[in-house]
Amino acid sequence: MNLFRSEEHARNWSDFAEDMAPSLLPISEWADIFANPFFRQRGREDYISWTRSAEGAAAFGELRARLPRRTET
Repeated sequence: MNLFRSEEHARNWSDFAEDMAPSLLPISEWADIFANPFFRQRGREDYISWTRSAEGAAAFGELRARLPRRTET
């Protein structure tokens, strides 16, 4: 993950790909996304089993719904 000062700086980056533009979100949005239990529960001894539980599946579903979608070119 690269952090840029602004969208303009990101777009001026030599490796910028226009199809990744939807992922240009404010840091507060990324903080909310990474606060999802799917990330926060990684320290559990039963994490792999938990991800397959109803609670883990719900957390993953919520996470997928919040992630920006890459545009197809």
